[in-house]
Amino acid sequence: MKKLFFLLLVGSMLFSCTNDDIQNQTGDLQAKSGVTSEIIPGKYIVIYNDAGIKKAARIASQSGNQVIAPENIRELTSQVLHDAEIAERTPEQAYASALKGVAIELTESEADKLALSPNVKGIYPDMVVNFGLPDVSINAKPAPQPVAQSTPWGITRIGGSADGTGKTAWIIDTGIDMDHPDLKVDQTRGKNFVIPSALPDDDNGHGTHCAGIVAAKNNNLGVIGVAAGATVVPIKVLNRRGTGAYSAIIAGVDYVAANGKAGDAVNMSLGGPTYQALDDAILNLASKGIKVALAAGNESQNTNNVSPGRVNGTNIYTISAMGTGDLWASYSNYANPPIDYCAPGSSIYSTYKSGGYATLSGTSMATPHVCGILLLGNFIPNWTWTTHPYRNADPIAHK
Repeated sequence: MKKLFFLLLVGSMLFSCTNDDIQNQTGDLQAKSGVTSEIIPGKYIVIYNDAGIKKAARIASQSGNQVIAPENIRELTSQVLHDAEIAERTPEQAYASALKGVAIELTESEADKLALSPNVKGIYPDMVVNFGLPDVSINAKPAPQPVAQSTPWGITRIGGSADGTGKTAWIIDTGIDMDHPDLKVDQTRGKNFVIPSALPDDDNGHGTHCAGIVAAKNNNLGVIGVAAGATVVPIKVLNRRGTGAYSAIIAGVDYVAANGKAGDAVNMSLGGPTYQALDDAILNLASKGIKVALAAGNESQNTNNVSPGRVNGTNIYTISAMGTGDLWASYSNYANPPIDYCAPGSSIYSTYKSGGYATLSGTSMATPHVCGILLLGNFIPNWTWTTHPYRNADPIAHK
């Protein structure tokens, strides 16, 4: 029997960024704390079962497609709505790679009716989460004469930087500063799921910061990343305030599943209430040989309460955070499984929006250290353990 899944959204955390100082050439600013989430009335994510997928495959074959495409999922949706005697409408998102389904507007009674369809696996109310990121305007433009390149402490702790040229990291986040001199940004493959007609530029700073930890160039400027000079692809699923819908985040994952290749790495420095559709999308993405680094979260709680951080599987790595001296970061979520490794997350200096640099803290910052290691393909834990208040301490990531 199909289920209409309802969510209790209380005290959730999506973006894994703490309220530490943000630093740049003009001084320090304090980030806001507090994360909120709520169901979006009248919006649902519909996931198709094997019967529905078989129908979509027939539709694809009839249209000349060798694999199911988003337009085939839309056609399937039209048929399913018709069979359920629900008025036709255009889905906001169509998922064809990491999942087979749609994000669509429905009334509650229509959702109940659609849940009974023999082609539907499950229906989930869509939700929007505010990440609690700093809603500040930072003058982070570089000085007229670029500062000499420095190696942040986190890069040193995980074994130093290596050449990442020719490798690709997908950053599912707030976008990336498209013109940052310290990053090699792939604008062609980048995608904006917040404003589809716009470039996936970073109007918050968080995504650019993560991208720099993964792959800042070795160019005598600013900082250096773990996989220096790797290509970073901005997948913007969050707006300038750090707010995003699960439907958009799943769309970002689906896009990477369709356009990435085995050996690529994905950084997801975000998390929120448990959400099975997102978890399933991550599992299916990783099954394609694409490696995924997930933030554990910053609520000092069990990571099994967080999606997608709770996901376990081949090519999936959930990351907790530590500070200097291998000291456990008190804000970090815990529990292994699902956590695989711990990485530097406190007071991490990296690239930022508007061509600048900033210091941030959180499992958001720990996770891209591991994304860079995964990109290099030589992930070797050194089995040093963090000073940890819980029974199962996490091994520290090292390349």
